Amino acid sequence: MKKYSVDILLLALGSLLFAIAVNVFVIPNDLGEGGVTGLTIISYYLFEWSPSIVSFLLNAVLIVLGLKFLSKQTALYTIIAVCFNSLFLHVTESWSIPSEEIIVHALFGGVLTGVGIGLIIRVGGTTAGSTILAKIIHKYLGWSVSYSLLILDLIVVFLSYFIIGIEGVMLTIVMLYVATKTMEFILEGANRQKAVTIISANSKEIAFEVSTRMERGITVISGHGYYTKENKEVLYIVINNQEIIKLKKIIKQIDNEAFITIHDVRDVFGEGFSSI
Repeated sequence: MKKYSVDILLLALGSLLFAIAVNVFVIPNDLGEGGVTGLTIISYYLFEWSPSIVSFLLNAVLIVLGLKFLSKQTALYTIIAVCFNSLFLHVTESWSIPSEEIIVHALFGGVLTGVGIGLIIRVGGTTAGSTILAKIIHKYLGWSVSYSLLILDLIVVFLSYFIIGIEGVMLTIVMLYVATKTMEFILEGANRQKAVTIISANSKEIAFEVSTRMERGITVISGHGYYTKENKEVLYIVINNQEIIKLKKIIKQIDNEAFITIHDVRDVFGEGFSSI
């Protein structure tokens, strides 16, 4: 019960921050947005329709269309987030921060958008809209969800060109970039982890040095070359981003011909990292 209470609180906070970004930083400066929010803002510029009502109606239709693409909890959290978002869009309609520095508004709008959406996604919800459309496109066209989201957002942003002009579009793209990076930070944290796979003829020496000098656990996987059939030991290590340079130096000192792959890791659970 406590977990659900915290989740609802974070959904409300994320929705509030997102609404502030739209009403305080985006609309007063004639900026745009991607996806359904972008369409909501366009309708406001053209017809002065209330963003809270338009957003609720568009997202309600998309939720009905996309329910089968979401799990029960995700669907529930999405409905809650949409309701909170529409409520806070209405509550913050009259809020403003006077400033003639439009780039500052674009940057802060991006930060608040990223934090807001990041909090909603982090607890298992979505902001409906483009996310659901992207899942539908993925099912029927085979495009990746992230690629579909990008295309949908860019279509809406470039449609807004006819209303906010080229400068507004460029600032909107800057804002969306800031929002994306901020959202990644909220979802992945400041100390991003890397998974490193090492194939070397000197795997034992590398493992010993990494274990003693970096105090990191190492998993040894048995493998063999497809053509040579030669048995090899593959080392698998998870370290933080700041330790990559140190690891590379250790490997280079022992075997500068080692084969190394480095992958981004979003979540790591277990001894030495976060608990499950």
